[in-house]
Amino acid sequence: MLRFLALLLLLVVFRLFLDLPWIQVIPAILIFYLGSGGWKFLYIVVKTAKRDIMAGLSLASTWVNMWWYMKSGNTIPRIFERVAKRHPEKAALIFQGTGETWTFRDLENYSNRVANLLFERGFRSGDAVALFMESRNQYVGLWLGMAKIGVEAALLNSNVRQDALVHCVNVSQAKAIIFGSELSAALKEVQPSLGKSVHLFCSGDLQAENIPAGAEHLDPLIQEASSLAPKPPDKGFLDKLFYIYTSGTTGLPKAAIIVHSRYYRMASLVYNGFRMRSDDVVYNCLPLYHSAGNIVGVGQCLLHGLTVVVRKKFSASGFWDDCVKYNCTVVQYIGEICRYLLNQPVQEAERRHRVRMALGNGLRATIWKEFTQRFGIPQIAEFYGATECNCSMGNFDNKFGACGFNSRILPFVYPINLVRVNEDTMELIRGPDGLCIQCKPGEPGQLVGRIKQTNPLQRFDGYLNREANSKKIAQNVFTKGDSAYLTGDVLVMDELGYMYFRDRTGDTFRWKGENVSTTEVEGTLSRLLSMTDVAVYGVEVPGTEGKAGMAAIVDPDNSCDLERFAEDMKKALPAYARPIFLRLVSELNKTSTFKFQKMDLRKEGYDPKVVKDRLYFLEPRLGRYLPLDQEAYQRIQSGQAKL
Repeated sequence: MLRFLALLLLLVVFRLFLDLPWIQVIPAILIFYLGSGGWKFLYIVVKTAKRDIMAGLSLASTWVNMWWYMKSGNTIPRIFERVAKRHPEKAALIFQGTGETWTFRDLENYSNRVANLLFERGFRSGDAVALFMESRNQYVGLWLGMAKIGVEAALLNSNVRQDALVHCVNVSQAKAIIFGSELSAALKEVQPSLGKSVHLFCSGDLQAENIPAGAEHLDPLIQEASSLAPKPPDKGFLDKLFYIYTSGTTGLPKAAIIVHSRYYRMASLVYNGFRMRSDDVVYNCLPLYHSAGNIVGVGQCLLHGLTVVVRKKFSASGFWDDCVKYNCTVVQYIGEICRYLLNQPVQEAERRHRVRMALGNGLRATIWKEFTQRFGIPQIAEFYGATECNCSMGNFDNKFGACGFNSRILPFVYPINLVRVNEDTMELIRGPDGLCIQCKPGEPGQLVGRIKQTNPLQRFDGYLNREANSKKIAQNVFTKGDSAYLTGDVLVMDELGYMYFRDRTGDTFRWKGENVSTTEVEGTLSRLLSMTDVAVYGVEVPGTEGKAGMAAIVDPDNSCDLERFAEDMKKALPAYARPIFLRLVSELNKTSTFKFQKMDLRKEGYDPKVVKDRLYFLEPRLGRYLPLDQEAYQRIQSGQAKL
């Protein structure tokens, strides 16, 4: 880019000051430019101009709409009301579990009833209500109804239990919990810790076992409420909509703040960038307590009028049958889903569907081609993003293996970049001027995005826990006095600006499609083991996505009861957070600040030839830990033993 600007300056100097004719100036300058390496920039321009222009138009369209909505005080419920009026009888949500279809009018009326009921019960704008249930149509109607009167929904992960569940409710300061009857046992277990002031509403079968005492049956109350539109609250586009809990590198789940503009930004960049159509039918088997399911997926229904098929839980065997049955044209995925589908036996439905696009993140290059060819999907709409980040990007032109791109021609239009980090400590490396050092093509680095609160595309809204915000923000990154969001992810960029995911920094790792906080798991396991020192980290397993959890447990006298430990762990942790491998050690090395030193543990992994400590692995069918000898190790490495 600098070379191109220098070329323009030379043109001006030669033409104006030396008074040379253009016929002499242009060939001379062109020879100079190409000879000094300028041909590379021209090559990049030719290869990426169309991509960058199309993406720039999508970005501009989203920005203009966001600017208008911000100035006019719009909110997600108000945008949805206009969408519902345009086609009231069109299918909005279809629940795969029962085939129940809600039109846009149905969703509008249901959410109005929810809003009016809660308002009658005394809930007001700024209050929080926790939502704890599995995915279904009502899930969307409930949080949308809350938003219509300014009540902020805390979308609890349906897998959290015990201390983590109490923490999530408390951090949101929820005045009530709406829960599905299928999760009654989990809620009843922690009810004594919630306090008497937290009101409980149960949706579903009130006759089910373990319904907490004092819980009201919500469904008939909603049915009896008015379906008239409630009076809108005094809230705007930059105000809070709801909270999504995300596992960070430290501690218990953090409540990320989702404002109305962030919801719109995430859903609309996907719609515009990947050129989705109004007649698309989206198959959404991702949990609605996550941004991928509730914003990227459901957002296409609420903001753009698409039909979304909601499935309670992902099923590899039923995936393509569902797509055929509901005429789906877009399917959502995370990397694990793609691998699970490839592991299924060939079936007729996998080639009889109408799916033209797979939308998601985490599809590895190693199975990318096989996935598209076997299932006949022409477009992989891979994107990069996190619930709270300000530097999302997308693979808008179907580039093999890429999770997005950043323009090499006009990098300042969307100020994100890769910066160098210390590979051992993952700390930012700075130059003599105190600024971060930007990575060159082919050089891995941490992705960062410049924060500008006045720009809705670059805002960082952070977490309810303000202390967590400081850990995600760096100062003096691009220029003196600026600030940038730290994604915690290492990516690499090629010469055309395409980005490829490498790994996560810090202690968080991804397994079974979920982010696992090692600090949270360490605290739970230590409590189960009478406060024994436990270090948790992720290890790579051939043929699997993400990293499997491994725990090094201090057990110098061989007294750990692994059978009881496995049983207690099932009650305290969701399946994806339970360590697959155990390493029983005599001691753990710590830093001067009492942090576990995990680097050597990660490098040694779970190979019995390398590790001299006792090793065990969690046998999924038996649900208990078995000794990990060389034979078992080989079965895991070859893929014969499923984890």
